[in-house]
Amino acid sequence: MSRSKHLPRHRSIIAVDVEGSTRLTDPSKGYLRRSMYDLFERALAAGGLTASYRDPLLDRGDGVCALIHPDDQAPKTVLLDTVVPTLGTLLAEHNRRHPERRFRLRTVVHAGEVTFDDHGCFGEALDVAFRLLNAEAVKRILDDSDAPMVLVVSDDLHRCVVRHDYDGIDPKVFLPLVLPHTSHPARSAWVRVFNTSQGRPERPWAPVTRLEDHRRGA
Repeated sequence: MSRSKHLPRHRSIIAVDVEGSTRLTDPSKGYLRRSMYDLFERALAAGGLTASYRDPLLDRGDGVCALIHPDDQAPKTVLLDTVVPTLGTLLAEHNRRHPERRFRLRTVVHAGEVTFDDHGCFGEALDVAFRLLNAEAVKRILDDSDAPMVLVVSDDLHRCVVRHDYDGIDPKVFLPLVLPHTSHPARSAWVRVFNTSQGRPERPWAPVTRLEDHRRGA
């Protein structure tokens, strides 16, 4: 039993991070944290991902992460067709109601093996998710838009779920992105920009194969 406790377990991973939070005062960060948690949990609830389907939320200061158990009632598609769109809508509504308190989010969805120990959890799948969430290219895409949120998904998740065009998941609105070469396994990803802040429909993006292409506006 002691050995099995520390074996890896499959989890779907969804995490968010507030844009530019390090520039804020601590009271402002406190408000954003409360708002972020409220919107995140409401979005999870919209997808039926109650506490019984996930581990306790992982606090990341200016972000939060949920690890979803492998269950027939909690498929990966629900994150993409319900939870993330709901989060984008809730965030846009918050920003319209409270323009002086508006904030934007980067969101990541990935899946893989996560190992738990007495201090928490770790593993390559989490490393990949957080590297994608914090990628400079993803931050720049949000910074160059007026959207309330961008979603980045791993190439594995795109290949296994997104590209198959399930109901509520449109692969045409995902932008391919190749990250700078490193020894890290996360070298490519796909990004979706939520243009709900202006009430516009999302548009398909032209493929981007290098960070320089995005800088040129390709």
